[in-house]
Amino acid sequence: MRPAAALALALLAACAPSRRRGPAPVLTGLDVLEADGFQTLRGKRVGVITNSTGRDRRGRSVVDVLAEAPGVTLAAVFSPEHGYAAASEADVIGSDRLKVGGRTVPLYSLYKGGAEGMRPKPEQLAGLDALVFDVQDVGARFYTYLASMVMSLEAAKKASVEFVVLDRPNPIGGRVVEGPGVDEPGLVGVDPVAYLDVATRHGLTAGEVALLANERVGHPRLSVVKLRGWTRGMWYDQTGLPWVRPSPNMPDLEAATLYPGVANLEFSNISVGRGTATPFGWIGAPWIDADALAQRLNAVPLEGVRFEPRTLTPSKALYAGQSCPGVRILVSDREAVRPLRVFAALATALRDLYPHDFRLRWEHSRRLIGLHRFRELYESGASSSDIAALFDEDAALFAERRKPFLLYPDR
Repeated sequence: MRPAAALALALLAACAPSRRRGPAPVLTGLDVLEADGFQTLRGKRVGVITNSTGRDRRGRSVVDVLAEAPGVTLAAVFSPEHGYAAASEADVIGSDRLKVGGRTVPLYSLYKGGAEGMRPKPEQLAGLDALVFDVQDVGARFYTYLASMVMSLEAAKKASVEFVVLDRPNPIGGRVVEGPGVDEPGLVGVDPVAYLDVATRHGLTAGEVALLANERVGHPRLSVVKLRGWTRGMWYDQTGLPWVRPSPNMPDLEAATLYPGVANLEFSNISVGRGTATPFGWIGAPWIDADALAQRLNAVPLEGVRFEPRTLTPSKALYAGQSCPGVRILVSDREAVRPLRVFAALATALRDLYPHDFRLRWEHSRRLIGLHRFRELYESGASSSDIAALFDEDAALFAERRKPFLLYPDR
């Protein structure tokens, strides 16, 4: 039996019903591409947008897989924010070259400053038949990987290059839609963290976001290699796939769970835990009274989460080297927790307890929050439940809008 055929049978067997308890393992788009003998890409010169998260079930990089795929010519590699190793925190990342499959191929950075620096150049796409996207997202609008995907989709259309998404799970599930879209002027399709007009927690896979975005982009040759075995109710740790850190400050699934909410404090004078062992699972500042803040937050009727006083010293980013009282955010029920409600509770508590200390940097915060009505409501002294209701109203509209683009069953 040929190696490719044996691999296909092995991967398909992984999808077969198991006698063991629990669901069958999920196959990513890359695994499915392998199992199907690379039919989508045979006879083509391809470029691939990826980083260290683009791996098959055996741990092989999509770059290595495509370099050895029969009938496929890997001609270029592109990397998004944080670089090819998903480990850089530099504002600008340079391009390089990779040795793969006994050849040297160009490695183009898609993180060179602003939206234009996140878009493949025409000369980089010249000679390609297809551009492939294989990057693990975390499920929040302002995480820039899917913005890079859509910018690349736009560039591929202009260059008449086919665009293929190798789909991956939304790690925090595909059922819940939460938070506002973007109605601040001049941001959608322009600003990297507000490029996509989707809810903060959109509940979509990369492939579904591509299909939704393509309603505007209009690329005639967009295709999605779908997941096998994934359903909308699944969290990442239920897929059987290993967690590969998608960026330096996303160490685990709990960080990803809280990120759509807590990250809205990034543009403020609060540490969100960068440089600690619990990024996005802790917030703090030198002027906070940890006990008072925890008491205030635990009095808010929030499901699935509780707060403990915790003093930490970040090793980098804001307040590096300074002792910061704050609160540890503990998820007790991930199905019930709503990270945008956590953000509303944090923001209003900090506003009320520390009116002379806490500051949101509005010019930048609006890019994350996306909803211009938030500032007016927040500055009027509105409660966290009032703000959550505003977010829920916007989320309900997006939940309807996304329905035609859903690829996976809701179970």
